[in-house]
Amino acid sequence: MTAGSRSVAVVGVALSDCGRVDDATAYTLHAQAARRALADAGLGREVVDGFASAGLGVLAPVEVAEYLGLRPTWVDSTSVGGATWEVMAAHAVDAIARGHANVVLLVYGSTARADIRAGRRTGDLSFGGRDPAQFEVPYGHTLIAKYAMAARRHMLEHGTTVEQLAEVAVQARANAVLNPEALHRDPITVDDVLSGPMIADPFTRLHCCLRSDGGAAVLLAAEEYVPDCRTAPVWVLGTGEHVSHASMSEWPDFTTGPAAVSGRLAFARAGLRPEEMDFAELYDAFTYMTLVTLEDLGFCAKGEGGEFVGKGRLLVRGGELPVNTDGGGLSAQHPGMRGLFLLVEAVRQLRGEAGERQVARRGRTGEPPRLGVVSATGGWFCSSGTLVLGRE
Repeated sequence: MTAGSRSVAVVGVALSDCGRVDDATAYTLHAQAARRALADAGLGREVVDGFASAGLGVLAPVEVAEYLGLRPTWVDSTSVGGATWEVMAAHAVDAIARGHANVVLLVYGSTARADIRAGRRTGDLSFGGRDPAQFEVPYGHTLIAKYAMAARRHMLEHGTTVEQLAEVAVQARANAVLNPEALHRDPITVDDVLSGPMIADPFTRLHCCLRSDGGAAVLLAAEEYVPDCRTAPVWVLGTGEHVSHASMSEWPDFTTGPAAVSGRLAFARAGLRPEEMDFAELYDAFTYMTLVTLEDLGFCAKGEGGEFVGKGRLLVRGGELPVNTDGGGLSAQHPGMRGLFLLVEAVRQLRGEAGERQVARRGRTGEPPRLGVVSATGGWFCSSGTLVLGRE
């Protein structure tokens, strides 16, 4: 923060019911997560003067705020795909730091799985065929195909193997085994990943995120509210955001994502380096996203992601850099724009509240982590938001 501004902390986090939730609406999940986050912080709804939401309602977040009984004086509806929540959090931090808001609630909820089960929607995700998309849609270039093509480029240029990509899914599942809230907890092997049905070459089913229901909420507050909270604060130390492209033809390098910029900005603003992080929570709609984001954030050199993930480094137990400690979107839950879930898990880790999946501070067994990074990707590597968080 610049001189004269207020420090900002995450003071409350929560998930709604997640996984298979057939008897709730998306609005219900928003409300459930919001109530739980306020209770987690020990604050009343009346102190919330800022609100951010996206993905629900014609006038998002106006309709959701009304449903929650909020009348905010600061509002954000930025929507950039999976990175939405990290970008919104960065905006909220700036607003609180400058006194435009005091307590900001970020909330999301989706019944993506239940809607398909009930026939209210199909499994296809379409961004339409107008504007820039008109030049790609006629060729059948689906969302998954775009990620698959990027992964193939990395394999071609850097020798990354499909087995190394599969290791990302295997280690995410190993972390999910330790998470009682994860949807899938049965261990898997590289062979399990490789032998699954092909979705978009080189991605088989287990290379792709699951589909679930669920919601999440995060409460950010100015430093003067921290003494009134029941939980230990987790401070936002630095943020960064970046928009790269909308059309694949305008993406100059399929092996480098927008986190290369948002991560550099976040670390620089925090005055910290990647090697100081105790863990990382990364968006993982597909295994390649994890691998390339690790490179982009500077945890390994460009082209070395395959070797990096292939040595068990992402594991909660025994990993050099625990990644997606709850199991991630590949195994824990993925109800759509999952970025807010990354923030919830990071805060729980920094508070030492993660139970069996709790990670430790580097080199200090038994002590909760001190620093962590959250980085989400939106669209097809179109956008990124990165936050560096710390408990001190």
